[in-house]
Amino acid sequence: MRILDNRLAYTLLLWLLLPYALIHLWWRSRKQPEYLQHIDERFGRYGAKCDKPVIWLHTVSVGETRAAATLVKLLLERHPDHQLLLTHTTPTGRAASEQLYGDDVLRVYLPYDYPFAVRRFLEHFRPQVGVLLETEVWFNLIHESRRMEVPLLLLNARLSERSANKYARFPHLVHEGLHNLSLIAAQTDSDAKRLSALCGHAVPVMGNLKFDIAPPPAQLEKGHQLRSLFGKTRPVFLAASTREGEEALLLEALRQAAVENLLTVIVPRHPQRFDEVARLIEQKGFTLQRRSENQPVSPATQVVLGDSMGEMFAYYAACDIAFIGGSLLPLGGQNLLEALACGKPVLVGPHTFNFSQATELAIRAEAVLRIGDAEELMRRLNALIPDTARMVQMGLNGERFVSENRGATERAESLIDQYLSDSKLKL
Repeated sequence: MRILDNRLAYTLLLWLLLPYALIHLWWRSRKQPEYLQHIDERFGRYGAKCDKPVIWLHTVSVGETRAAATLVKLLLERHPDHQLLLTHTTPTGRAASEQLYGDDVLRVYLPYDYPFAVRRFLEHFRPQVGVLLETEVWFNLIHESRRMEVPLLLLNARLSERSANKYARFPHLVHEGLHNLSLIAAQTDSDAKRLSALCGHAVPVMGNLKFDIAPPPAQLEKGHQLRSLFGKTRPVFLAASTREGEEALLLEALRQAAVENLLTVIVPRHPQRFDEVARLIEQKGFTLQRRSENQPVSPATQVVLGDSMGEMFAYYAACDIAFIGGSLLPLGGQNLLEALACGKPVLVGPHTFNFSQATELAIRAEAVLRIGDAEELMRRLNALIPDTARMVQMGLNGERFVSENRGATERAESLIDQYLSDSKLKL
């Protein structure tokens, strides 16, 4: 009864938050009109239908959608008789899915976690197996999947100490939710221990899907083209996936740059901020060009705004050294593995709790340097860029580090296949 009461209280809270959810969609649509599209899907109503058995993956936004690329490719290759369904939460995740996978997958929004909405979703698509990636725990979705005998797996699972402490405040609700998942497989030993403490049973380690992503040849070629536009002889510093508040810190620190003819490329994490960041760059007094202009960069240009989607690997291929955003401020950091896979030396700020173990191991492998603030970042740049030998060695260390940690995709596909086989036996 206590578990029921906890989930009932959770559901009542969701109902109280419904007006906020609708206001949130409207507010976000002011910068991204796509937020007002497909609203019916967020309440479990879908026009798309499947005439094949469904494998369902939930990839919340851009990062998860890109991280799933190797798994999506492998599932398409090994299960051609199934329809692969990707669900998203954000329009940018949905757009990334369209760009990466085209018509090879079906894509919709995952409904809000109201019992009636998730029930409609499950009844409409009838997935043979569902996969939640990273940290997605939706208690009514898990409960309804269990009730309808849809195996639901939490793969590539990560749980920071901060998030674990928050979940621990609701032990009965969280225990029920995690316990009702068919399987949990964690990225690291630390993630597994934290998840095990919450769910009460052992959690296996599968590794991190992000290690398995290799730079696509087409993106590497685009990177060479970008470098030609930037200027082949100019040193290029990339600030990748920056978050709100970080660009101002970086631009202020850039005034201390001592590298001759340095070109800084800033790629904001969220595309709805492109215009905002462009205005900021100009307000700070820097000469600006936009990537979307697709023109050679003038020798007088100091900053290029990376206002394009789906070109992150190309930006990494085109730079000499990369800073990974989300880490100057307490936001947890973004994915550093793509830059390492491209053989680039990497700098990160003090806040990397989203990728804590990967970051610490990469620092030990001498592929990554941690800086304390934007001023130290600039001092490191001033020292590193002239030191070609060290830059090359850091890049080689990064490539080796990523290569040594591959294999999560195969393990994930094998786990999914076990549940598909069980579904076939039931039929």
